[in-house]
Amino acid sequence: MLKVWGRRNSSNVQKVLWLVGELGLEHEHIPAGGPHGRLNDPEFRRLNPFGLVPAIDDDGVAVWESHAILRYLAERHGGMRFWPDVTTRARIDPWMDWHQSAFQPAFMGGLFWGYFRTPEPQRNWPAIRQATANCARLLEFVDAQLAERSFLGGDDLTLADIPLGSAMYRYLTLDLARPELPNLLRWYDRLTRRPAYREHIMRPFDDLRGRLAF
Repeated sequence: MLKVWGRRNSSNVQKVLWLVGELGLEHEHIPAGGPHGRLNDPEFRRLNPFGLVPAIDDDGVAVWESHAILRYLAERHGGMRFWPDVTTRARIDPWMDWHQSAFQPAFMGGLFWGYFRTPEPQRNWPAIRQATANCARLLEFVDAQLAERSFLGGDDLTLADIPLGSAMYRYLTLDLARPELPNLLRWYDRLTRRPAYREHIMRPFDDLRGRLAF
């Protein structure tokens, strides 16, 4: 059976569980990281020598790093729906890398960490305002791309949507100013109608407020 290791309030773990839910895969979730510990257990270190979540064990196949896991699960279990021909994948892969190199540093590493994870007395407001502006600029680009398509990769949900979609619940929940993003909001509404998204992404995260470490 597929085993998914990680804490449910980790956005990177949530990406993996969302896809697992979309694929309807029977799996076991093993809490690890944060208050659960286990990251230095020999069993976990055999899966990921760097001791970070998420990691999976799929009938003896170990994979770590969230986007590598997404691609692995899509190819092994997703069929043409999530692992189409190479030409179609050329419209999907760039969104995954863009999220990792552009939006995730701006939002998770900048805005979410600087504003939500940092205790209020320690917040660096110039840096928070800059991160807010960076996120807005990037999402205005996404909004324009969604003007003539339902999902980032085309007419249907693909791996292109999962990394950015996993961040949108937190981004749109924070009590900070955001630009007008009508196309992105319509896309987000489509995501919220998916049972796997509601189960694995739309989860409370207030336990992370003001916590620089577990």
